Amino acid sequence: MSTTTAPAADILIVGGGLGGVAAALAALRRGRTVLLTEETDWLGGQLTTQGVPPDEHAWIEQFGATRSYRELREAIRDHYRTFYPLTDEARRRRDLNPGEGRVSRLCHEPRVAAAVVHALVAPWIAAGRLRVLYGHRPVAAETDGDRVRAVEVEGPGGERTTLAAPFVLDATELGDLLPLTGAEHVTGFESRHDTGEPSAPDEAQPDNMQAFSWVFAVDHTEGEDHTIDRPAGYADWARYQPPLWPNPLLSLSAPDPRTLQTLRRDFLPNADSGPVVADQSKDPGDRELWAFRRVLSRSVLRPGFARSDVTIVNWPMIDYLPGPLIGVDDAERDRHLAGARELSLSMLYWLQTEAPRPDGGTGWPGLRLRGDVLGTADGLAKAPYIRESRRIVARRRVVEQDLSLAVRGAAGAVEYPDSVGVGMYRIDLHPSTGGDTYIDVASCPFRIPLGALLPVRLRNLLPAGKNIGTTHITNGCYRLHPVEWNVGEAAGALAAHCLEHGLEPGQVHETPALLADFQAELVKEGVELDWPRIEGY
Repeated sequence: MSTTTAPAADILIVGGGLGGVAAALAALRRGRTVLLTEETDWLGGQLTTQGVPPDEHAWIEQFGATRSYRELREAIRDHYRTFYPLTDEARRRRDLNPGEGRVSRLCHEPRVAAAVVHALVAPWIAAGRLRVLYGHRPVAAETDGDRVRAVEVEGPGGERTTLAAPFVLDATELGDLLPLTGAEHVTGFESRHDTGEPSAPDEAQPDNMQAFSWVFAVDHTEGEDHTIDRPAGYADWARYQPPLWPNPLLSLSAPDPRTLQTLRRDFLPNADSGPVVADQSKDPGDRELWAFRRVLSRSVLRPGFARSDVTIVNWPMIDYLPGPLIGVDDAERDRHLAGARELSLSMLYWLQTEAPRPDGGTGWPGLRLRGDVLGTADGLAKAPYIRESRRIVARRRVVEQDLSLAVRGAAGAVEYPDSVGVGMYRIDLHPSTGGDTYIDVASCPFRIPLGALLPVRLRNLLPAGKNIGTTHITNGCYRLHPVEWNVGEAAGALAAHCLEHGLEPGQVHETPALLADFQAELVKEGVELDWPRIEGY
């Protein structure tokens, strides 16, 4: 195993998910050079490698996101308008939803998002301003007092490279740099005595984290049999019933996240779903599973062009609950990753062979894995869908009572004066590895405080994803696509701003005039710092 040192850059970003990409673009626009690493061969994280169409709030088409995030969304739509044989009516839609999915007003294939993200960074790569190391993961870090000096990454062949830059951003999905750099951080549930949160437990539970899921894509070809081989652990998964769950996991029934009452979902491949309501303030969208996360709808395409819709299976029934990916050794981590893959394939096999059909029969053998949609040969996403990361101990911690609709009411969320962006989503916590069921709490439209991006001690390390200073509870609404993008954009802009003016992040945060200057720059670049007067849901 050899170790080399990569050329220096102004800013090192470890992790190429949505936050990492947004951070890189923000820094590049400000004239900085960036070195970006990514474990897979795609950029985009939960939008691409994890296979999850964007979860967004009800006003996303009007406000509540950064300008650059809107440009990403419109570039995805333009890709379909340019290259797909859309119907005339679909092509004219300003709010084109290629999948006509119910979870979002923009449901699309992960491979399309990956192509668009690559197009966004390509000019910077061509100019020599951005270098991307694909297939690299962090394995060690060097610190000097309160500063990160270098990060060591491992490549596809096991070779190791040492990377250094004045600023280091952690945009990994699990907050991998936090333990490597010795950054103070937390995992799992904090206690109610610590945070004061109504939904927190009496005692801290650091090993209790939200389930992760291994997403897959399918279409349905009537009259054909695409039944996969029976997974080795299928019998065990068919019997598996999580704590506080009304039935075995492999079924069409699961708790309603908001009421916890048992709800049987419908599933009918290629059913005419009628007009799609993609507004989670009115309808969660998960009652009919085929249309829930549909990413390509035949009805927007020229008649006869496609035999089937394509839908993403990211349902409660594939939430992996036996254990977390954080705080375990490599062997246990690999066991959980393999278990999540087997659970997803078991769900597919159950759908193909045992799922009840409206005609009284069982099974949909015509269901076919569509790995091409996800960029894989095996049909599963390139990476697991991660809902919860390690989180920094920050200068400002976001707690439930800052934004809960039940607590704040008409007053709205706390108006942080150090806002660097906005977000909105219900506090949406999936069942956890400790046996808890859903925690689903109505929220107010909220701000993103700069203090939540600042570690209490380290001076040149910034979080750029789900690893900011939220709690286990508030992570449930800060973890979604537009918020992660906004967090990354703010982190990248802050690092570039500090380099330009010879400042440290703490100085910007602590000095009102410096904070106002930075916020003014963000506004000029299209970052919204507050909300109009609207009520949450």
